[in-house]
Amino acid sequence: MKGKSKEIGLIAGILIAVIIQSITIPGLEGAGKTALALTLMTIVFWAAQVAQSGFTSGLLLVSYLIFGVAGPEVVFSPWLKPTMYLVIGAYLIADAVRSSGLGERIAYAFILKFVKGFKSVIIAIFLLTFVLSLLIPHPWPRAFLIIAVMKVLIDSANVPRKDAITIGFTVFASSVPVSMIFLTGDAVINPLAVQLSGVAVGWIKYFYLMGVPMIVASILTCFLILFLFKPSQELVVNREVLLEKQKELGAMSSLEKKTATWLVIAIVLWLTDSIHGIDIGWITLLIPMLMSLPVIGGVLTPKSWTTVPMNVLLFLTAAMAISAVGGATGMNAWIASVVFPETLPGNPFIFAFLIAVIGIIIHMLLGSVIAVMGIAIPAVLTGISASGSSITPLIASLIIYISVGIHYIFPFHHLNTLVGQGEENGMYTQNETIKLGLPLTIVVFIVEAAAVLWWMVIGYI
Repeated sequence: MKGKSKEIGLIAGILIAVIIQSITIPGLEGAGKTALALTLMTIVFWAAQVAQSGFTSGLLLVSYLIFGVAGPEVVFSPWLKPTMYLVIGAYLIADAVRSSGLGERIAYAFILKFVKGFKSVIIAIFLLTFVLSLLIPHPWPRAFLIIAVMKVLIDSANVPRKDAITIGFTVFASSVPVSMIFLTGDAVINPLAVQLSGVAVGWIKYFYLMGVPMIVASILTCFLILFLFKPSQELVVNREVLLEKQKELGAMSSLEKKTATWLVIAIVLWLTDSIHGIDIGWITLLIPMLMSLPVIGGVLTPKSWTTVPMNVLLFLTAAMAISAVGGATGMNAWIASVVFPETLPGNPFIFAFLIAVIGIIIHMLLGSVIAVMGIAIPAVLTGISASGSSITPLIASLIIYISVGIHYIFPFHHLNTLVGQGEENGMYTQNETIKLGLPLTIVVFIVEAAAVLWWMVIGYI
């Protein structure tokens, strides 16, 4: 059945592209119409998982060039900006924290100190994700590190299957809102949301704008999990087993000490980017390069490059290329004229509510946070420019990001929940995702309201 759905997706995507290219679309022609045809085809491919996202993304990029939609300077323009290199650096840093053993050491120390029962396990997962988001600039390595520690806890405490699934699901579900607190919490999506706004934002400013709303989102998600997933019995932590695991790590190695030192340097440079003026993308690439050098490094090796997934880089390039190509060909302006009303509401709460509704609807159809942002943010910016709205491009971009960044119902709606699904990972199925995802839609609007209120307090609206 899975193979059939891929075949259906392949045929459907090609048919949509052919139909779009064949019909007359008022206000859209030439390169703009071809861009729309190829973009929609690719979005169908992504949603139906016709092939790995890297292959379908590469197909889109090459198709833009072959069909003369745009030149290489537009299609591959993301590689001329820091975001792509921030992603590369983030994966290398994540590998350093994992391979050195530093992340595992921190996780065991944290669990032993804060976990007393089932409720504290859930809360501790959110707190540990928060702490590690400062050290590991990508949610997936963080989540897999935490789940490895949690499985030791589950086995040692003889946690019932039902409760073990809840713990596994929480590890990956917590990574969704918590990863949005810091700019480097998700080095792929957070910088993209900022970049698409066309406004330069540093680490401190991003935290100033998004820290409070995303902490609210994290707390509400945590409460929702505790409310919806009741334990079948109280959990009794087997501290002896955890202490033994911690003891097996031995004394802190020189590799861990070097990794910790470079992480401190990275965090300091991220925090002070507004002072030294170096983009965090270049900092995030610089640190792992230095971590590979002899004497001062030796943490990363040639093998570390295998942890940088080319398919993710191509997927990110394609998502940003959709925005760049759409702007150059007039596709974004056309989408804005079709999707959004001519006059956007001046009241920021109503504006946020409207944009959130549209964002969620598009997200339900496309199933990709990056794809939605690549289409919706440029379209919204075109819309607010045309209507003379007082909402700034940065705030409009963040409103869209919140609406799709913390929203999901099915696992494929968010890669953070998708990668954890399965017995070998977080142990959960799509049933747990749907159970949380449906009421989580209400949380999206609460967080949007909290964000608007916060931005009004600090003077950004």
